[in-house]
Amino acid sequence: MRLDHVSYAVSNHELVDTVQRLGQQLGGSFVDGGRHPRFGTRNFVLPLQGGTYVEVVAALDHPASDKAPFGQAVKRRAEDGGGWLGWVVSVDDIAPFEQRLGRPATDGHRVRPDGFDLTWKQIGVQDVIEDASLPFFIQWTSDPAEHPSLAGPAHVSAVACELAGDKERIRGWLGGEVHSPIEKTDITWVDGEVPGLVAVHFRTTHGDVVRVD
Repeated sequence: MRLDHVSYAVSNHELVDTVQRLGQQLGGSFVDGGRHPRFGTRNFVLPLQGGTYVEVVAALDHPASDKAPFGQAVKRRAEDGGGWLGWVVSVDDIAPFEQRLGRPATDGHRVRPDGFDLTWKQIGVQDVIEDASLPFFIQWTSDPAEHPSLAGPAHVSAVACELAGDKERIRGWLGGEVHSPIEKTDITWVDGEVPGLVAVHFRTTHGDVVRVD
């Protein structure tokens, strides 16, 4: 179990400007990730060192964004002003989480501009809508060589994530202790009236950058 990526949600008309602004702040280049046909969303990704990435995602004007939980979550966050949507944990086998949560995982896929179809299974998005401090779980079913963290050169790393929420609930949700999801990345607990991902600390070539919601 490790941190797979962090998601930042914006409206569709703000997507390109947000990608350019975050790229300039972090000193990295985002890659057009393409569209999620089943969720009614599209994204840009910034590969990070350590096998993770940042996703900037927006809901499209498409019926799927109103029906799919992930599309609903993205649209709701954008309507609230945009910002960090949440964090996603990668697992090798999603079956134990299906058994624990009592429901099957959802099949997801994203069609990149080059035509490649990335595929995965995910579970827990509906729970994240109810409590934004919780991560959802993902098991990639595509070739590991196609993971979004390998979509381009990685000159930036995520060194810490600030979370507001019930630590014990998150531990129970993960199924155990909360350790550093990836090497040299820490979870820092902060006080906050609204649960969720509050900030991400990045290490860049020009110094440390804290991106707050």
